[in-house]
Amino acid sequence: MSGSNSYRLRCSLAAHEMDVRGLAAAAYPDGAFVSVSRDRTARVWVPNPSENQVFTEMHCMNGHSDFVSCVCIIDPNETYPRGLIATGGHDNNICVFSLDRPDPLFTLKGHKNTGHEDCVRGLAVINEVEFLSCSNDASIRRWMVTGECVQVYYSHTNYIYSLAVFPNGQDFISTGEDRTLRVWRKGECSQTIRLPAQSVWCCCILPDGDIAVGASDGVIRVFTESEERVASAQDLQAFEDELSKAIIDPKTGDLGDIKIEDLPGREHLNEPGNRDGQTRLIKEGSNVEAYQWSVSDGRWVKIGDVVGGSSQQNSKRVMYEGKEYDFVFSIDVNEGGPGLKLPYNVTDDPWLTAHNFLQKNELSPMFLDQVANFIIENSKGHTLGPAPATSTDPFTGAGRYIPGSGSGDQGFAADPFTGAGRYIPESGGSTGTVSSGGADPFTGGSAYSSSSLPKATTNIFFPSTDGVMFEQANSTQILGKLRELNNTAPADRKLSDAALDCLQKLLLVVTDLKSQEQPTAEQINVLWRTSHWPEDIVFPVLDILRLAVRHPEVNAQLCGGTEGASLCNHLLGLMSPESRPANQMLALRILCNCFSGSHGRALLLGHRDTVLSRAGDLRVVSNKNIHVALATLVLNYAGRLYGQPTEIEAKAQCLSVASTALEVVHDKEAVFRLLVALGTTVAGDSTAKDLARSLGVNSQISKYARVSDPAKVGECCRLVLDELQ
Repeated sequence: MSGSNSYRLRCSLAAHEMDVRGLAAAAYPDGAFVSVSRDRTARVWVPNPSENQVFTEMHCMNGHSDFVSCVCIIDPNETYPRGLIATGGHDNNICVFSLDRPDPLFTLKGHKNTGHEDCVRGLAVINEVEFLSCSNDASIRRWMVTGECVQVYYSHTNYIYSLAVFPNGQDFISTGEDRTLRVWRKGECSQTIRLPAQSVWCCCILPDGDIAVGASDGVIRVFTESEERVASAQDLQAFEDELSKAIIDPKTGDLGDIKIEDLPGREHLNEPGNRDGQTRLIKEGSNVEAYQWSVSDGRWVKIGDVVGGSSQQNSKRVMYEGKEYDFVFSIDVNEGGPGLKLPYNVTDDPWLTAHNFLQKNELSPMFLDQVANFIIENSKGHTLGPAPATSTDPFTGAGRYIPGSGSGDQGFAADPFTGAGRYIPESGGSTGTVSSGGADPFTGGSAYSSSSLPKATTNIFFPSTDGVMFEQANSTQILGKLRELNNTAPADRKLSDAALDCLQKLLLVVTDLKSQEQPTAEQINVLWRTSHWPEDIVFPVLDILRLAVRHPEVNAQLCGGTEGASLCNHLLGLMSPESRPANQMLALRILCNCFSGSHGRALLLGHRDTVLSRAGDLRVVSNKNIHVALATLVLNYAGRLYGQPTEIEAKAQCLSVASTALEVVHDKEAVFRLLVALGTTVAGDSTAKDLARSLGVNSQISKYARVSDPAKVGECCRLVLDELQ
């Protein structure tokens, strides 16, 4: 295309503080649209009449407590002549806004029988007074704009990602993580179409009534009711063959409990099904195959081979609440209290299992990493079937690589509401040293426990001098994401197979504590060069760098001499306000891990003023993982300065950064680490105590003395206040 027929840039809008997750064109005002973002806001943009190329923000709406993932525009009616805007978020809520006020007219909260019990993933308008929503809780709900839930639809067996409504305003379609497109007629699921992909992310209805769906395998498929538009027999057979080769986990589909010895043979397929989409399992030798009834074809169509149906598993399985599991773990939440049972099958996704366990027992989602890693560690060696696909849920991270999240050998966990299944830097690992027992929910190490804390007769929190590192990793997912992004890298930045091999070997060396191998100069060289990749694809390399700087050889080479100054400047660049949050977070974690070696400690103490100044600026970013990393960096500096009364200027900066961060940080783990940093800075140093009092630290932190969940925050705060008396 060329000339007037081609699309060219009209304008770029610095619209949100974090990534934009949804857009919708608005009927009013003319030419306007709405955006929603991880910064928890929705914004209305209108064309500027004086500057044709520019859009102006007309209205900003706030009401969600977590990031906003979807939006729809409801047409004007008599009550709301300018229409309404509905948004769905990670806080499980739907907010309905007007253009007259910044706060919601209605908040549709996630409570049983009335609202969603997990994050809202999609919205679709039915008419000017009704709309649909779908959620990770596997339900679809029909709402009045005034907030009443008038109907709930169940059929999907896993997360539901998208919805689209037919022109008749009654029937609709939905897609989800159970590999299906489902067609809903008159309130019932009338057809289920399975696809040969892990996730069916999105769907729309075309003007001719056909349905288009997009899936995790990168393919868009269009389905039609029109005989004239049906694919050729050859294409239909190819689709069916592709579907038949799929591997099905029985825990993510509607296949029920499987006991291979009780399954019928192929003769069972001679009996017709009762409804379209009905699933039937048969035994074929030692394998289990799944078939689906097709009303249009009048036959059973194979939809895949089932893993997890082996009879060998049954002999060692444990019965819990009427079902058999490979494991039933007992999780002690409170010392002296009864343990909570966590059932788990080796074919389950440990991140989803952990997420469901926390939600069922009303526990904080910040412990997702801790629980998932517990499952992984205690079920090692008991795997079944292929590894999860790397293109899973961008909201929960199931089966994907999330920097700061994961599974596997040491497992990175993701924010349960931001993802697993792909790689997104989220939460990390620690060797934590100020321990009261238990694993750190952000780092997985024995850093800080939020339960079973002793009464504050002894100060178990500070001074903290050993340093806290981010050490967890899922090497398989990191390397998988690295190779995936290398395929999309600019031609002049694409890595050769030899370079990829270098990074793979380096990662294995630095994550294997028993390895006798040493990183080579070539491997470290490749790592350094690749850490300068374009900022939108560099994050898996930064994750490798985070792990590598803990190794004495890498720490010496990258942190010593002139190379150290170059590393420091590079990380400061990644922490600039314009940089991506994932890169900002990983740069902070790399700096924290540099403290593990003498060269890294010397480097950071030498550049302390610049590093802490730039890090302190990131306190305004609304990202709890950045806040935790920032707090950890301040804590590590405080630990190195402990016992050095002459370093009052450096201690003053630590006090300043920690106290200003506490003004905006809300995450309890970040708050706790900042309190430990304050306590470590003033411990045993009367000059530092006087300085802290002059900064008003006492009054600033006193509000945390009453915090009881987690108990460590209140206990630590009281100890800091005692120190400042």
